Amino acid sequence: MQMNNNDKLVRLRYALDLKDQDMAKIFKLGGADLSVDEVKAMLKRVYTEDTDEFDDNKYEVTCNDRKLEMFLNGFITFKRGKRPLKPGEVEKPVVYTMNHGNGNNELLKKLKIALSMTSDDMLEVFDHAGMRISASELGAVLRKEGARNYQRCGDKFARNFIKGLTVMHRGDK
Repeated sequence: MQMNNNDKLVRLRYALDLKDQDMAKIFKLGGADLSVDEVKAMLKRVYTEDTDEFDDNKYEVTCNDRKLEMFLNGFITFKRGKRPLKPGEVEKPVVYTMNHGNGNNELLKKLKIALSMTSDDMLEVFDHAGMRISASELGAVLRKEGARNYQRCGDKFARNFIKGLTVMHRGDK
Protein backbone atom coordinates (compact mmCIF):
# COMPACT_ATOMS: atom_id res chain seq x y z
CA MET A 1 0.00 0.00 0.00
CA GLN A 2 1.33 3.42 -0.95
CA MET A 3 1.79 5.88 1.88
CA ASN A 4 0.37 9.35 1.30
CA ASN A 5 1.35 12.49 3.24
CA ASN A 6 -1.57 12.11 5.66
CA ASP A 7 -0.38 8.57 6.49
CA LYS A 8 3.09 9.93 7.20
CA LEU A 9 1.67 12.58 9.54
CA VAL A 10 -0.48 10.04 11.39
CA ARG A 11 2.44 7.65 11.79
CA LEU A 12 4.83 10.41 12.93
CA ARG A 13 2.27 11.74 15.40
CA TYR A 14 1.95 8.30 16.95
CA ALA A 15 5.67 7.43 16.82
CA LEU A 16 6.76 10.66 18.49
CA ASP A 17 3.72 10.88 20.80
CA LEU A 18 2.72 14.35 19.62
CA LYS A 19 -0.49 15.94 20.89
CA ASP A 20 -2.91 17.81 18.60
CA GLN A 21 -1.83 21.14 20.12
CA ASP A 22 1.82 20.27 19.47
CA MET A 23 1.00 19.40 15.87
CA ALA A 24 -0.72 22.77 15.35
CA LYS A 25 2.25 24.55 16.96
CA ILE A 26 4.70 22.63 14.73
CA PHE A 27 2.74 23.58 11.61
CA LYS A 28 2.76 27.22 12.74
CA LEU A 29 6.55 27.11 13.29
CA GLY A 30 6.83 25.81 9.72
CA GLY A 31 4.73 28.64 8.30
CA ALA A 32 1.28 26.99 8.10
CA ASP A 33 -1.16 28.65 10.49
CA LEU A 34 -3.53 25.74 11.12
CA SER A 35 -6.00 25.38 13.97
CA VAL A 36 -6.12 22.23 16.10
CA ASP A 37 -9.38 21.29 14.30
CA GLU A 38 -7.71 21.65 10.89
CA VAL A 39 -4.86 19.40 12.06
CA LYS A 40 -7.34 16.84 13.39
CA ALA A 41 -9.09 16.82 10.00
CA MET A 42 -5.76 15.96 8.32
CA LEU A 43 -5.35 13.03 10.69
CA LYS A 44 -8.93 11.72 10.44
CA ARG A 45 -9.78 9.03 7.90
CA VAL A 46 -13.00 9.25 5.93
CA TYR A 47 -15.65 6.72 6.85
CA THR A 48 -17.37 5.18 3.83
CA GLU A 49 -20.94 4.16 4.59
CA ASP A 50 -21.19 2.03 1.42
CA THR A 51 -18.53 -0.37 2.65
CA ASP A 52 -19.12 0.34 6.35
CA GLU A 53 -15.41 0.90 6.99
CA PHE A 54 -12.71 3.54 6.86
CA ASP A 55 -11.00 4.23 3.54
CA ASP A 56 -7.26 3.73 4.09
CA ASN A 57 -6.10 6.51 1.81
CA LYS A 58 -8.81 9.16 2.23
CA TYR A 59 -8.72 11.80 4.91
CA GLU A 60 -11.07 14.69 5.66
CA VAL A 61 -8.38 17.16 4.55
CA THR A 62 -5.54 16.20 2.22
CA CYS A 63 -2.00 17.04 3.30
CA ASN A 64 -0.10 18.13 0.20
CA ASP A 65 3.69 18.09 -0.21
CA ARG A 66 4.06 21.75 0.80
CA LYS A 67 2.10 21.26 4.05
CA LEU A 68 4.09 18.15 4.96
CA GLU A 69 7.32 20.01 4.30
CA MET A 70 6.08 22.93 6.43
CA PHE A 71 5.35 20.43 9.20
CA LEU A 72 8.83 18.89 8.93
CA ASN A 73 10.50 22.32 8.88
CA GLY A 74 8.42 23.31 11.90
CA PHE A 75 9.38 20.07 13.63
CA ILE A 76 13.06 20.97 13.24
CA THR A 77 12.39 24.34 14.89
CA PHE A 78 10.18 22.68 17.55
CA LYS A 79 12.94 20.24 18.54
CA ARG A 80 16.07 22.35 18.00
CA GLY A 81 14.92 25.96 18.21
CA LYS A 82 15.22 28.70 15.64
CA ARG A 83 18.64 29.01 14.05
CA PRO A 84 20.30 32.21 15.27
CA LEU A 85 21.35 34.65 12.57
CA LYS A 86 24.96 35.71 12.37
CA PRO A 87 25.65 39.46 12.60
CA GLY A 88 24.67 41.08 9.31
CA GLU A 89 22.98 37.92 8.03
CA VAL A 90 19.49 38.28 6.60
CA GLU A 91 16.91 35.55 7.09
CA LYS A 92 16.63 33.59 3.85
CA PRO A 93 13.22 32.75 2.42
CA VAL A 94 12.21 29.11 2.77
CA VAL A 95 12.68 27.11 -0.42
CA TYR A 96 10.24 24.22 -0.71
CA THR A 97 11.81 21.24 -2.46
CA MET A 98 9.52 18.33 -1.54
CA ASN A 99 7.60 16.68 -4.34
CA HIS A 100 5.98 13.31 -4.91
CA GLY A 101 9.24 11.78 -6.09
CA ASN A 102 11.57 12.90 -3.30
CA GLY A 103 9.09 13.13 -0.41
CA ASN A 104 10.42 10.15 1.53
CA ASN A 105 14.03 11.29 1.07
CA GLU A 106 13.16 14.74 2.43
CA LEU A 107 11.23 13.14 5.29
CA LEU A 108 14.27 11.13 6.39
CA LYS A 109 16.65 14.08 6.03
CA LYS A 110 14.45 16.45 8.02
CA LEU A 111 13.76 13.89 10.76
CA LYS A 112 17.50 13.27 11.01
CA ILE A 113 18.07 17.00 11.56
CA ALA A 114 15.13 17.50 13.93
CA LEU A 115 16.05 14.54 16.13
CA SER A 116 19.79 15.38 16.01
CA MET A 117 20.62 11.93 14.67
CA THR A 118 23.82 10.63 13.21
CA SER A 119 23.79 8.10 10.40
CA ASP A 120 24.60 5.42 13.00
CA ASP A 121 21.54 6.50 15.00
CA MET A 122 19.41 6.15 11.88
CA LEU A 123 20.81 2.68 11.19
CA GLU A 124 19.84 1.75 14.76
CA VAL A 125 16.29 3.01 14.13
CA PHE A 126 16.04 0.79 11.05
CA ASP A 127 17.42 -2.09 13.11
CA HIS A 128 14.62 -1.59 15.68
CA ALA A 129 12.14 -1.97 12.82
CA GLY A 130 13.80 -5.25 11.79
CA MET A 131 15.31 -3.79 8.63
CA ARG A 132 19.04 -4.19 8.09
CA ILE A 133 20.55 -1.66 5.72
CA SER A 134 24.11 -0.64 5.04
CA ALA A 135 25.60 2.78 5.68
CA SER A 136 26.06 3.25 1.93
CA GLU A 137 22.35 2.48 1.29
CA LEU A 138 21.41 5.09 3.89
CA GLY A 139 23.89 7.56 2.43
CA ALA A 140 22.34 7.11 -1.01
CA VAL A 141 18.86 8.17 0.17
CA LEU A 142 20.27 11.08 2.19
CA ARG A 143 22.15 12.54 -0.79
CA LYS A 144 20.92 15.60 -2.63
CA GLU A 145 18.62 14.77 -5.52
CA GLY A 146 20.67 14.66 -8.71
CA ALA A 147 23.92 13.84 -6.90
CA ARG A 148 25.95 10.85 -7.97
CA ASN A 149 24.67 7.65 -6.28
CA TYR A 150 21.41 9.37 -5.21
CA GLN A 151 18.74 6.76 -4.58
CA ARG A 152 15.03 7.48 -4.34
CA CYS A 153 13.59 6.39 -1.00
CA GLY A 154 10.59 4.10 -1.28
CA ASP A 155 7.57 3.91 0.99
CA LYS A 156 8.75 0.66 2.59
CA PHE A 157 12.00 2.34 3.62
CA ALA A 158 10.20 5.39 5.09
CA ARG A 159 7.53 3.24 6.77
CA ASN A 160 10.20 1.10 8.46
CA PHE A 161 12.06 4.19 9.65
CA ILE A 162 8.90 5.54 11.29
CA LYS A 163 8.19 2.06 12.70
CA GLY A 164 11.69 2.03 14.22
CA LEU A 165 11.07 5.46 15.76
CA THR A 166 7.85 4.09 17.23
CA VAL A 167 9.68 1.15 18.79
CA MET A 168 12.39 3.43 20.20
CA HIS A 169 10.07 6.16 21.53
CA ARG A 170 7.06 4.12 22.62
CA GLY A 171 8.36 0.59 22.98
CA ASP A 172 5.72 -0.72 20.54
CA LYS A 173 6.50 -3.62 18.24
